[in-house]
Amino acid sequence: MSPRIAILLDENTSEGGTRYELGKNYVEAIARAGGQPFGLFFTPAQLKSAAREFDGLLCPGGRFTYPDDFYAQDLVSNSPPSDRFETERQLVEDFLALDKPVLGMCAGMQLLACVRGAKMTPDLVKTEQVARHDGPEIRHPIDIVPDTKLAAITSLESLDVNSFHREALVWCPDEVVISARAPDGIIEAIELRDYKFAIGLQWHQEKFQAEIHPGNAIFDAFIAACTRA
Repeated sequence: MSPRIAILLDENTSEGGTRYELGKNYVEAIARAGGQPFGLFFTPAQLKSAAREFDGLLCPGGRFTYPDDFYAQDLVSNSPPSDRFETERQLVEDFLALDKPVLGMCAGMQLLACVRGAKMTPDLVKTEQVARHDGPEIRHPIDIVPDTKLAAITSLESLDVNSFHREALVWCPDEVVISARAPDGIIEAIELRDYKFAIGLQWHQEKFQAEIHPGNAIFDAFIAACTRA
């Protein structure tokens, strides 16, 4: 039987958080790789059973505020509030506690890292003095760190990716392995030590799901890990 993948829904924070939202590419990427996708709402009832009922968790991108202690120095979020955060944090902790696979994309990567002590910046252009990373026209290479899970999955030293983020990780503890960086030094992928599959991508690999793109191997590896979970 195909593994059942929980996908946490996002919400339209730019319009007041009145609707759940999710790009169809997430669903299509999971289905293409052989998984069965299921959307999760921000409800306590689902939180109690999701980690037991599903084989893996995908945390999508989004724009919403994180707690102040997720940020480096005295920086604070510039993003709108959301009901998503508490649900997502609990889901991630529950899946990790059972060592079930977790894949975080963009904001999902940032949370996956920060629940283990990483720190962020709310505006990478201002604090890191680099060029923009947030635009549909932006593509750049990433350098993949050797001897990481990401390197093993892709069998590559570099990869061309898209870029849709203003926030970024700026520091990671030993438990959070940096597995890729952009040429300007921005952290582009992470993985957690001591878990079968706990990987975060700063870019949106799901947007390549209909293409022949080497990064799609990450979804294949995620589903394979969920099949063994």
